[in-house]
This record gives sequence, C-alpha cells and structure tokens, in this order.
Amino acid sequence: MAHPKRIAIIGAGPSGLTAIKSCKEEGFLPVCYERNGVPGGLWRYHDEDIDGVASVMRTTIINTSKEMSAFSDFPPPKEFPNFMHNSKMLEYFMLYAETFNLLRHIR
Repeated sequence: MAHPKRIAIIGAGPSGLTAIKSCKEEGFLPVCYERNGVPGGLWRYHDEDIDGVASVMRTTIINTSKEMSAFSDFPPPKEFPNFMHNSKMLEYFMLYAETFNLLRHIR
C-alpha cells in the first residue's frame, strides 16, 4: 500500500482551510504551516503590533452578506448576523475547521 502524498499548505486562513479540506478529500496528507499556529489568517485580530503579522482592525465588519461570503459546503449559522463582525468570521472559520477535522493538520 502506497503512502499518501504529503502536501504543504502555507497559511490557515480561509484559502488554507479549504485547501486542507480538498487535499483530504483527494486522499492526500495535508500539512498546513501557519505562523500563529491557529486558523483565521488575517481575520484573527490582535492588539499588539507584531512585526510582519497583519491583523484586521478591531471594528472590521464584512461588507458582503454572510451568504455571499460563506463556503459553498458550509453555510454560516442562522443566528450569525447577515454582515458579520470579524470575531464572527473567525468563529465561522473555527467551526469549519472543527467540523471537517482540519485542526490536526495545522502546525
């Protein structure tokens, strides 16, 4: 039996999360390298100024509806507002990662 091919993914933002999921679905072994070690990418707000690490502003709210911003295979919870605050976007990404068992692939 052949070992699954390992695929490196850089970043665990929305694109990285979907890349991990797609690799798993195709039988690959994804390894995602995330500077912060946790999903969210630019949607993970932090107060401190960390050299080379971007962050959304504390007050950022998406300017597209949750339906237009959602992953096609994972609608946001009904109780989430239509135009989500960055903390809700981050929560949505975490729900996605947990639902599809993606966290174990993030380093």
